[in-house]
Amino acid sequence: MKHSNKGAVWPAESVEGRRSTKRNAQEDAAIRTQSREIASTGLEGVREAARRSKKTRFTALLHHVTVDLLRDSFLGLKRRAAPGVDGETWAQYEQDLEVRIAQLHESVHRGSYRAMPSKRTYIPKPDGSLRPLGIASLEDKIVQQAVVTVLNAIYEVDFLGFSYGFRPGRSQHDCLDALWVGISTTKVNWVLDADIRGFFDTIDHGWLVRFIEHRIGDARILRLIQKWLRAGVLEDGVRKPTSVGTPQGAVISPLLANIYLHYAFDLWAQQWRSKYALGQVIAVRYADDLVLGFQHLYDAKRFRYAFSQRLTRFGLSLHPEKTRLFRFGRFAADACRKAGLRRPATFDFLGFTHICGRSRVGKFVLRRFSSTKRMRARLLAIKASLRRIMHRPIGEQGRWLRSVVRGYFNYHAIPGNSMRLAGFRAAVVRLWLQALRRRGQRRRINWARFGRIAHLWIPAPHILHPPPGDRFDAKYSR
Repeated sequence: MKHSNKGAVWPAESVEGRRSTKRNAQEDAAIRTQSREIASTGLEGVREAARRSKKTRFTALLHHVTVDLLRDSFLGLKRRAAPGVDGETWAQYEQDLEVRIAQLHESVHRGSYRAMPSKRTYIPKPDGSLRPLGIASLEDKIVQQAVVTVLNAIYEVDFLGFSYGFRPGRSQHDCLDALWVGISTTKVNWVLDADIRGFFDTIDHGWLVRFIEHRIGDARILRLIQKWLRAGVLEDGVRKPTSVGTPQGAVISPLLANIYLHYAFDLWAQQWRSKYALGQVIAVRYADDLVLGFQHLYDAKRFRYAFSQRLTRFGLSLHPEKTRLFRFGRFAADACRKAGLRRPATFDFLGFTHICGRSRVGKFVLRRFSSTKRMRARLLAIKASLRRIMHRPIGEQGRWLRSVVRGYFNYHAIPGNSMRLAGFRAAVVRLWLQALRRRGQRRRINWARFGRIAHLWIPAPHILHPPPGDRFDAKYSR
C-alpha cells in the first residue's frame, strides 16, 4: 500500500494488494500474470525475491524464457493481427509450431536472435490526427511477450497502486473507479488533467536502460531490449533508425513505458506529496494520461511547476493544450457561481467526460458520460463501414452491427450513462437506415418495416457495470 502525505492513506489509492479485502492491507499480495500462472513458468522465486527487497538486481533471468513459455506467448497473441515486415501470420506459424518454437528458443539463448524493424502504420485519433503504430514481426512478438512475462514477476511487485495502464489484472475501469472514489471521498478542490506530449515517441533510450538496470542485471535480457529499441521502423519500404521512443503497438512497449514513468513520475510524485503537500493529494495514471486531485490550489500550482521541471530532466514535456488545472469537486459549483461562472469545468479521461453533479438531495456526485468526441468518431467509422458493406445481405450487416454495438456497450455501460447509450444506439439505427436506403431507388425501406429489423439486430442498452464505489470496495481494501 502506498502512504499519502501526513501519514494518511486515501481510499482511492489503497490498491497495492491483490488478495481478498479481508486480509491486512499492509501486507504484500500475490500478483496475477499474463501467462497462465506465474508458478508454472518457474518465476515464483523471482517474485518472492523481488518482494523481499526493492534493491535486489536479478542477474539470471533468460533461462526462464523456456520453450513452454515461448509456446504460451505465441498462443496468447491475437490470431488475426496484421503481419509485420516478415509477412508471417499466426496461422502460418502454427503449421510447424513445435519446430519453429524450438529454433526460436535456441537462437534466443545462443545470442543469434535478431530483431526486425517494425512496420509503420497510422490509425486516426478522435481529434482527427494520426497515431503512428509499429507492427512487429511475429517472432519478435513471441519473444517480447515471453520477456514481459518474466519482467512482470519483478515489476508488478514494484509498481505503485495509482499506476493502471496495461498491467495484468488492472483494467481501464479499475482506473476509472479509483478516480471516482478519490474525487468523491477526499477533499479534492482542484484537478490537474495532465498529458505528456508524444510520450511513446520521445522516451530516452539512455534513461530507459538506466532505469531497467536498477532491477535487471542480466546482460542478455538487456541486450534483447536494446535490440528492440534500435530495430527501427520500416515506412514506405525505407528503414528508419530509432534513437528515441518505443513503437506503439509493440508487445514490450507498455511495460517499458510503465518502467520509465515509474522512475520518472510515480516514485517522485509519491515522495512529493508526502514531503511537500500541505493538503490531500490523489493521483491516477493510465500510461501517459494522468489525473491528480489537490485540496489546495497552492499545492496544485507548485506540483505542476515541479512536474514540468522533472519531465524536462528526462526528455519529456507536458502537452500545453491538453494539460489543464481547474477547479473541480464538491465545492466547485458554489465557487463558480461566486466568480460569475456558469458551471465548473469538465474533463475527459479514458473515454468518459467527468462532470460535477448533484444528487436529488443536493449532495455532490461525480457524473460520467461517454465522451462526445469519442462517440462521434466511432459513429463516423461505423458510417464508413456501412457504406462499404451496404450491398451485403441484411443479416450479415445486422450481425456485424450487433457485435459493434455490444462492444461499445461493454465498455460504456456504466451507471448514469443510459442517455448516451440510448443516443448511440439511435444514431447507429439511423446510419443503418440511410445505408439501406442508398441500395436502390425503386423500393425505399420505411420506418415501420425497418423498426422490426433494428429491434431484431441492434441490442437495447443496459447498464452492465456496478457502481464504481461498490466494485472498488470489492476489489481493493480501503
